[in-house]
Amino acid sequence: LEEVVVHPLVLLSVVDHYNRVAKETRKRVVGVLLGETSKGVVHVTNSYAVPFEEDERDPSIWFLDHTYHENMFAMFRKINAREKVVGWYSTGRHLKDSDLAINELFMDYCRSPVLVVVDVQPKDEALPTKAYYAVDEANEGTERSRRVFQHVTCGVGAYEAEEIGVEHLLRDVKDSTVTTLSTEVAAKMASLRGLKSRLEEIKRYLELVLEKKLPPNNEILGHLQEIFNLLPSLELESMVQAFVVKTNDMMMVMYVATLVRTVLALHSLINNKEERILEGKRPLKPAEGPAVTA
Repeated sequence: LEEVVVHPLVLLSVVDHYNRVAKETRKRVVGVLLGETSKGVVHVTNSYAVPFEEDERDPSIWFLDHTYHENMFAMFRKINAREKVVGWYSTGRHLKDSDLAINELFMDYCRSPVLVVVDVQPKDEALPTKAYYAVDEANEGTERSRRVFQHVTCGVGAYEAEEIGVEHLLRDVKDSTVTTLSTEVAAKMASLRGLKSRLEEIKRYLELVLEKKLPPNNEILGHLQEIFNLLPSLELESMVQAFVVKTNDMMMVMYVATLVRTVLALHSLINNKEERILEGKRPLKPAEGPAVTA
């Protein structure tokens, strides 16, 4: 196992599970991770919550409803048969004493389950996930071995469709310290940068196909043809007229805004000059001091 890649939907599900069950408490929540394993990389693409309770005084006492898990997995399998049980998640910042015992339970459903610890209340900008998997470690001087957790590289990744969904979610997140105009401009700039990178990637692919360094893929070329077919025809008179009207409306708004700003600036300048003139015409008061007697 080389790396664990957690997808955005899983992070959102874990945070929602924590807010519904254990918010403002010292409890943690546990759930099942679904995904695929390919060439030593585990892609965690989905998850669901599982009823879980543990004794805060005695970590060895815990309960996980595996019957609920089996019923949920049967329903998820009907939706997407490719997603398998790849491990489980737990909220918090560190491993708990009972994690090895819980991991043993999940070994009945997965040969080598991964444990992803998610920090739902991070205090810094570091990655809020840590991944582990259990290995056998030999004790020195004895032939017995024990199970321990070994850390594995963990990252956050997304497919193209997930990236689009996350971008739409982030657009709805408003920061009260930033004005609406600057937020919209930043969103437009980010979208244009994303569009530019996609177009450059398409250009590189087509150049490699023309140079015969890559074989042509009919599916990719079909999608590109669909994109070109969806582009509007700029030669239509109605389309040209619509662009002209929209541009004129935007320029009119900018022109009116510039006029208003100029008038306000002139008004402030006149007020400042009037105040200075009035201050210059006021008589100077004699300096007050103790009376001098001869």
